This record gives sequence, C-alpha cells and structure tokens, in this order.
Amino acid sequence: MLYLLPRRPREGLEMSDSVYRVTEVIGTSSESWEAAARNAVETAARSVRDLRVAEVVREDVTIENGTISSYRVRLAISFKYDTGD
Repeated sequence: MLYLLPRRPREGLEMSDSVYRVTEVIGTSSESWEAAARNAVETAARSVRDLRVAEVVREDVTIENGTISSYRVRLAISFKYDTGD
C-alpha cells in the first residue's frame, strides 16, 4: 500500500543547481520497517523517475490482538525535475 502526500521542500537544503521535489510516501510491510521502506521506494520508482534521497520521517506499527500486524514507514522522497536538457 502506498500513499502519496504533497510536501513542501525543506528550507536550506543544499543540492546542485537543479530543482527537486519532496513528496511523502508511506510504505507498509508485515515483515519489518526496512521492508516497508523498500516497498515504498520500489513502488514510487515505478512511476517517478530520478529518485534521489529518501528520509525516514516516522515509523509506526499496526497492532491486532496484542501483536504487531504491520510496520509502516513514512518517507520524504526527493526527485529531480526534468528540465528537458
């Protein structure tokens, strides 16, 4: 499951002379936070080109009957705008 949430770029984030967009995505997994992050990045990479950095914003779990049923990771993923050069 992947949710795309718009996010404003961070102030003072230094990168090359290009324009980047930062978008939040949430990945889930029944295995681990790492697998949830991997699911989010791999899913986003299928529809967004030139992903650059993924920053973990938040980690949480879903609990059912007193046990962890799924891991969720919210990532801030940046990608470079295509300038047509």
